[in-house]
Amino acid sequence: MLDRIFNMDNGFFRAISTFGYVWWLHVLWLLCSLPVVTMGASTTALCYACMKLHKKEGYVTTNFLRSFQENFWQSTAIFLLLLLVGIILGFNLVAGKWMEIPFYDVIKSMMRILMVPWGVTLLYVFAVQAKFRNSIWKTMQYAFWIALRNPAETICMICMILLVAGINMTIVLANFITLSMGMGIVMYVFAGYYNRIFDRILVGPENDGS
Repeated sequence: MLDRIFNMDNGFFRAISTFGYVWWLHVLWLLCSLPVVTMGASTTALCYACMKLHKKEGYVTTNFLRSFQENFWQSTAIFLLLLLVGIILGFNLVAGKWMEIPFYDVIKSMMRILMVPWGVTLLYVFAVQAKFRNSIWKTMQYAFWIALRNPAETICMICMILLVAGINMTIVLANFITLSMGMGIVMYVFAGYYNRIFDRILVGPENDGS
């Protein structure tokens, strides 16, 4: 019985090990995101490493750094492009009221509608970049297509983001946990969805693009 309790392969020790890996990946993501413009590359690397962690493939640090290096330029371009679109949409949502733009209610409704494809694309685009080799435009198109074709997973991910945001706004301690390893936890959960979706899409041997 003691052998089972202290066996490093039992469920408890595996959970502790995974918890440690998730924390470390969050730290790597945070450090590599510090210049801000590199956040796309670090998020792609985090997606890749978490997907590999689910499948117990490779070493977490090696997987992260490898993906960060290989996807750096395209992930950065995607991030900056989506950031620019997000700023434009956000500005139009709030600035019209201050500037008294005519037909502001119509513009506001249009911006809210456009936020939907922008948001769901953001949910998947870095995972798609981590998994496949495509142009920037095709990567974003494919991310949007996956979001639409997998509504159950997309809704679950949106609900998780809203839940995390709600908890952080109501519980002070949650902010500390989020800063300590929040992105790692969220992406590890998302990676389970990504793997399931990609496994359904891919036929035959895994076509791992990174």
